[in-house]
Amino acid sequence: MMPLVSTNWLAEHLGEPGIVVCDCSFHLPADARDATAEYRAARIPGSRFFDIETIADRSTGLPHMLPEASAFADMVGALGIDNESTVIFYDQTGLFSAARGWWMMAAFGHDRAAVLDGGLPKWRAEGRPLDIGLPMEVPAASFTSRSQPELVRDLVAMRNLVQSDSVVILDARAANRFAGTVPEPRPGLRSGHMRGAHNLPFTELLAGDGTMLLPDQLRARFATAGVDGTKPVVTSCGSGVTAAVLSLGLAVAGLPGGALYDGSWAEWGSRPETAPDSETYAA
Repeated sequence: MMPLVSTNWLAEHLGEPGIVVCDCSFHLPADARDATAEYRAARIPGSRFFDIETIADRSTGLPHMLPEASAFADMVGALGIDNESTVIFYDQTGLFSAARGWWMMAAFGHDRAAVLDGGLPKWRAEGRPLDIGLPMEVPAASFTSRSQPELVRDLVAMRNLVQSDSVVILDARAANRFAGTVPEPRPGLRSGHMRGAHNLPFTELLAGDGTMLLPDQLRARFATAGVDGTKPVVTSCGSGVTAAVLSLGLAVAGLPGGALYDGSWAEWGSRPETAPDSETYAA
């Protein structure tokens, strides 16, 4: 299916059998917001909470890393999602973390997923209905994961890729974080970026109302960052969340999607072997 759906589309299909709507909100600690509390306070009718902090491998010490396939299947199934479900992700910001849910489904072989363009802010601005209070429980379903390793890159792969000219590495962080002129929001991380990476802040893919730009506009944005469709792309960011917005943008633009570096700067910026002054740093 198309990776992006409009609020009109969702309003027309809301409540149909097989349509599962998920609030995939995530907020940075500095935002002082509670995504779960906000979900319970007001949400698109019938939506479930897809918590990327819980649907994750919490043994790595890194934020919201992909879990094992079997664990993902169990946690997604607990939300009532099966392999025939059409899953629509949205977030409370507009288009920030919902793409992470979309990408996670793709990484485990489920291509019946999309992101709500403009998210909850657009839905609310249009005066559409909301559920409030505690959500109703949903019956569990059976979900089978099919890992797609070509969509994911780890630290070993990235250390090899920064030495080659075979891919375009796109970093979705703000320009000042990419340049290393401001501290990282997570403590203990170096500032800066991977050698050879290109900066394309995810916000540059969004219009003023928080919706994604049109395909031709997206292609122009990607072109300025060195993406012309001739090389695969690997997206990265602070912790693998807004990198998925770039991956979504590539799909909407009709460009080769490539992969996402799951550990992103939370991993790269914390490891001594990837520091610029390390003897093992890939130049």
